[in-house]
Amino acid sequence: MTTAQETSLLYGTLGFLVVWGTLLVPQLIGHHARFGRVRPKRVAVLAVGTLYGCLALAVVLLPLPDPGRPRLEQTTQLVPFQWVSDIGAELSRYGEPVSHALLTLTFQQATMNVLLFVPLGIFARLLWRQGFARAALLGLGASLLIEITQLTANFGTAPFVYRIFDVDDLMNNTVGAMLGWVAAALFVALRKIRRAAAAPNAPATRPVPAGRPHRAAPAAPACAAHAAAGRVAPPAAPSQSRR
Repeated sequence: MTTAQETSLLYGTLGFLVVWGTLLVPQLIGHHARFGRVRPKRVAVLAVGTLYGCLALAVVLLPLPDPGRPRLEQTTQLVPFQWVSDIGAELSRYGEPVSHALLTLTFQQATMNVLLFVPLGIFARLLWRQGFARAALLGLGASLLIEITQLTANFGTAPFVYRIFDVDDLMNNTVGAMLGWVAAALFVALRKIRRAAAAPNAPATRPVPAGRPHRAAPAAPACAAHAAAGRVAPPAAPSQSRR
């Protein structure tokens, strides 16, 4: 990790503390008004989303260029998988063997571009309930917005273009979003399997042994009550009148 990246992460963390601290109080008030208590899960989701957004913006935009910084000789890179050739060129420049390819700065930057969008794919699956194709399109669209921002010098707010529009970044970011979606989908599937295994089994019906008749409780005939109701006591014998 370069010094510039460490500086970006530091500013991103500080920005997260400021933004989340500003959003936390209204969120807690809203929880008490709607639910009567604080929902820890929602607080954690807001914190994680805010942290990811602040760190992503900081890594993409910071550090801003100094006025005396030399201009870039190349502002666009449109060759797919150019980072593979750049690894070979970096190894040759420093006289390193091929076994050190994973330690090169080029490989680390490519890996960071993948990891940067893994949380976005996780959010797409867990929070927004999006499918795999939509998660991939979301990653591609967000990455394209970032690359356009860099190509236009932060939409004209920076003194000049200080980041390269790189097609490899588009590809790596999209792959990161796809990997995040797959990881989240596997997590959901495993959780469902564990819940199904932990659920109590339904009680089984005890079978009646063969050759043994099932003795049911005798039911009173329906006509018994009617017969009892219709049964009238015999009239008493007429008494002899006294003369």
